[in-house]
Amino acid sequence: MAKPRARELGLPLPGTPGPYNAITDVPGVLVGYRTLDGVAASGRRIQTGVTAILPRGRDSEPQPVWAGFHALNGNGEMTGTHWIEHGGYFVGPLCITNSHSVGIVHHAATRWTIRQYADSWQREHLWAMPVVAETYDGVINDINGQHVSEADALAALDAAKGGAIAEGNVGGGNGMICYGYKGGTGSASRLVEIDGQTYTLGALVQANHGQRAWLKVCGVPVGERLEDELPAGLERERGSIIVILATDAPLLPHQLKRLAQRAGLGIALAGTPGGNNSGDIFLAFSVANPRPLPQVSPTRLNLDYLNDECFDALYLATVQATDEAVLNAMLAAEDSPMQKPEGLCRAIDGRRLQELVLASH
Repeated sequence: MAKPRARELGLPLPGTPGPYNAITDVPGVLVGYRTLDGVAASGRRIQTGVTAILPRGRDSEPQPVWAGFHALNGNGEMTGTHWIEHGGYFVGPLCITNSHSVGIVHHAATRWTIRQYADSWQREHLWAMPVVAETYDGVINDINGQHVSEADALAALDAAKGGAIAEGNVGGGNGMICYGYKGGTGSASRLVEIDGQTYTLGALVQANHGQRAWLKVCGVPVGERLEDELPAGLERERGSIIVILATDAPLLPHQLKRLAQRAGLGIALAGTPGGNNSGDIFLAFSVANPRPLPQVSPTRLNLDYLNDECFDALYLATVQATDEAVLNAMLAAEDSPMQKPEGLCRAIDGRRLQELVLASH
């Protein structure tokens, strides 16, 4: 049975979420997981996986996904960002895994793209530059064993679906640690009304960042008040956070880059300043303005987009959804053994968190 999410605990979170309070509230966006749990031949624990996002679902024709990228602290990897910075879009899936599995997941995402868009790839001599991001799970997982395979990544892509999605110890978030507690995958969404039109903004995080003493929830410094013993080795920042933002609002690439920057304000609400060893890397994309690839489009093109003067509501939604997604990741997580150093990484006690937060509001 799933644990209560942040809103189900009655935490005073602002904003109006979509029906699933997840990135899959954005039309057409699908999410899939491949979660690996086991023991390697060496005796070391395998606890890792792959998270896959299909921004345009399983459309048979490739289309650009307009995007913007921002790194608050660049101690990490997200492939495909050079072209996103210059071209303003990417094509195909987006995946998140552990630090030592980026290559094999990139290989699989390339294969999936070639398979999914086979006719176009053969006809137009196209190339694939998938977006693959990572965070480090080596405290819990046998990361050096590189247990994620091409088949695992393809399974995550093939499993992608809409609606309610699992959180916590799933997909690429399976072996992650957040604020000294078990971290993982989390999601949230917000509905935003602009000039009589309602848009959806969704966030998905792979949360593996922060120090216990920094943790704040709804403005309450709970990290200083929680009595849980902090396991040895978790006193300093060891991880990272990937934030993926999706929206159906029509935005240009430079506007999406500005949106991605606001994810940094979202993670700051929970207390992190963006640690030196943390790869705090964010990407925002819009599913609006569907059209054929530029390689097969006419010379003159038009894009529908919102006036920058309307953006405050979208920025606020980004901050709120990112913060709530991190909370949902932590609240859904389950205790996990640590192997380097040895110990137990406990999940945060949702009921105790509820007491501390509500007592201060």
